[in-house]
Amino acid sequence: MSPPPHFQGVEPISFSPIYMTRVWGGRSLETIYQRNLPDDQPYGESWEISDRSDEQSIVSSGRYAGKSLHDLWTNHREAIFGKGFTEDRFPLLIKILDARDDLSIQVHPPENLSRELGGEPKTEMWYVADCDPGANLYIGLKDKCTRESFQQSLSEGTVEKQIHAVSPEPGESIFIPSGRLHAIGAGFLIYEIQQNSDTTYRVFDWNRVGLNGAPRDLHIEESMASIDFNDFEPEMDQPDGDSLASCEYFVVQRHKLSKPEEITNTNDSFSIITVISGEIRSSEGRVFKTGDFLILPRNASPLTVEGDCQILRTTLPNV
Repeated sequence: MSPPPHFQGVEPISFSPIYMTRVWGGRSLETIYQRNLPDDQPYGESWEISDRSDEQSIVSSGRYAGKSLHDLWTNHREAIFGKGFTEDRFPLLIKILDARDDLSIQVHPPENLSRELGGEPKTEMWYVADCDPGANLYIGLKDKCTRESFQQSLSEGTVEKQIHAVSPEPGESIFIPSGRLHAIGAGFLIYEIQQNSDTTYRVFDWNRVGLNGAPRDLHIEESMASIDFNDFEPEMDQPDGDSLASCEYFVVQRHKLSKPEEITNTNDSFSIITVISGEIRSSEGRVFKTGDFLILPRNASPLTVEGDCQILRTTLPNV
C-alpha cells in the first residue's frame, strides 16, 4: 500500500556517532557493530543522539546532512518533531554504553536539588542489549543500609558492600530515577535513554585510577545530598505490554515485528527508533540494522521490516 500523500519524501534522520574513551570501556562498538573507532583506546560510550553545547550530533546523510541536531531543533522543529515543544535544546540524550570494567558507583541529582548543587537533573533508563552471564548491575541500596553505615563505608573503601546487585538477562531493562545510586558492572552492552544532562556525581570508583594514571574525581558531598536513602533493593523492571518505561521525560516501548509490518509514528510527532535486532528499510532504500538509531520525523514515510525485527521506540510524553 502506498503511503498517504503527506508522508511522501520525508526521510528518517540518522547521525554520526560521538565516541568517548572511558577507563572502563572496550572495543565492542567495533567487534559487535563493525564500527570504525578513531584509535586503539578503550571506548565506553557512543553518543548517538546529543544536543549538548559541546557535543553535537551531526546528520550523516540526506537532506539535512551536515546540520546539527540543535539546528534541526531550533530551525525545523515543527516540521521534523511536531508541535508543542518549548525546550531550548532537544530534551533527550541517547547512548550506547560498552562496559568492560565496572563503572563508578554514582548518582544523579534530583530536580529539586540540581540547581543548588550546580548540576542538571538526570533520569534515565537502561536496556540490556547484551551481557556476560552473571554480570551485575548495581542498583539502589542493600536492605538496612543507612546514611551512617554508608558514610562509614566511604571512609573504609567498602562501598560495594552497601550496594544492591542484580544479574539481568539480555532484553531486560530498568528505570533509573534521579537520586538512585547505581553502577553498570563489567560485561554489559547497554542502550541508555536519558534526560539531556551530563551531570554525574561519583561517590566511589573501586579505588582505581583513570586513563591518565591519577584517581578520578569523586563528589562525596554532592552524592550524599542526592542519594535516596530509602531506595532498597530494586529489581529489573517488568514490561507492561510493549511499554518498558514511562515518565515525565520519556516513553520507551519495545516492539517485536515481522515482515510485512511497517513502522510509522502513532501520532503527529516524531519518534526515536533503535534497532535491537533484525533490519528495517526506509522508502529510499537505506537499511538500518542492529545498534542503529534514527529519528523518524513526524510525517516520515513508513519504514518496512525485513524479516523478524525488534525495535525500541522512544517518544516524549503528552504529545
